[in-house]
Amino acid sequence: MSRLFSEQSSVITSLTEAAKFIAEENMSLILDQLLHGYDRRLRPGCGGPPLVVKTDILVRSMGPVSERDMVYSMDCYFRQMWLDDRLAFNASMQYVSLNIKMLDRVWYPDTMFLNGGKSYLHMVPVPNKFLRIYRNGTVLLSQRLTISAHCRMHLEKYPLDTQKCPLYLGSFAYAIEDVVYEWRFGSMNSVEISSDMRLSQFDLMSYPSYNGTDMFKGGLHSILVIHFYLRRHIGHFLINVYVPCCLLVVLSWVSFWINREATADRIELGTTTLLTMTFMGLDNRDDLPKVSYSTALDVYVAMCFVFVVATIIQFASVHYFTKYGYGEMQYILPVYPQNAILGSTDECTEVDVTQKEKDHVGQSEHETESRNGIVSNRHFRRAVQSNSALFRCWSCFFGTRNVNSYTMNDPLPFGMNSVSRIDKLSRALFPAVFLTLNVIYWSIYLTESVEML
Repeated sequence: MSRLFSEQSSVITSLTEAAKFIAEENMSLILDQLLHGYDRRLRPGCGGPPLVVKTDILVRSMGPVSERDMVYSMDCYFRQMWLDDRLAFNASMQYVSLNIKMLDRVWYPDTMFLNGGKSYLHMVPVPNKFLRIYRNGTVLLSQRLTISAHCRMHLEKYPLDTQKCPLYLGSFAYAIEDVVYEWRFGSMNSVEISSDMRLSQFDLMSYPSYNGTDMFKGGLHSILVIHFYLRRHIGHFLINVYVPCCLLVVLSWVSFWINREATADRIELGTTTLLTMTFMGLDNRDDLPKVSYSTALDVYVAMCFVFVVATIIQFASVHYFTKYGYGEMQYILPVYPQNAILGSTDECTEVDVTQKEKDHVGQSEHETESRNGIVSNRHFRRAVQSNSALFRCWSCFFGTRNVNSYTMNDPLPFGMNSVSRIDKLSRALFPAVFLTLNVIYWSIYLTESVEML
């Protein structure tokens, strides 16, 4: 029984192989008959109505997008379908897939990308082409291409921008009277994006497609258009530009709390922040083309630069009203009367005078200090008595505040200046103005970026 079953199986296998061989032989004969007298130099329906070429695209990946060269690249499957009555055949097969060498013997559209650059066909391990002929004469040609296309970018809102990068395709030689291009599945469904496609710097927001015409090479040509709307990721610029610029501006405000006599410290802080801001502003334009207009990033860096410069100018105005150039206290020995006798036991004894005489003496001492910069005996004794570790620690942290009770017209003890009113005003004015300008900046540029979509 098993022997009979094996004999039947071998007979069926032989018949199947024979049928395949006959079908292959018949298809080879059919192809030979189709190509007999076939002239690939003439388009299908030459002299008649224009040939319709239907197209669809599957985008596998996009990038990189170069702002410097204003180009973008994409890897895609590019498919074209047209009807060639000369290749219709009568067979049981719905279609036949052929080797790409068959393309050398049949006509196919001379499609090109009008704004393309250095595009190429993938050749590893073999040319990535696919040819299929249906029995009614319809020809399907699929190719895997890497397309580099030019994209004229508008960088006024960079890096808060949304770019519209087009892709134009059409026939190189045939005008609209000979070849017409159409989307294979309609303008809404003929462009497909791979589900796992990701861009490093952009988000693909939309990709509408259109049919159109264009005048070139002395005739009107049918073209297909795709617009890729790319919105730039802002995270990279927040981390590397915006946040550091804000921190530099805030760092420059530290000088408002530094003693006004510390000229070297405040100048050094302002100069350091100014040079750092200058370096950041120049470094961020390396990846951009040399355009004649300013970008949104330039506006923000310039705004931060102005605040840093304003901090230095603010200190110049504070220093102009500073009475003493340095904050070191000058301890000057007391001035004794000319008739004082050396070695007298009462030379350190205070004279008992009336309150009116004390006020008069105090007034004279203040006038002498304002003219000659000399500290009086009373101030000297107070400084000596307070010259302790606790007093020095207290003066280090709160020394500027201790002199708030003195007016701008009264001289201060130990050669100190009062806290500048300009510094007090700047502590509130600079942050308020900077915050207001930030709100205006982000509201303007983010709103315009959304309106483009």
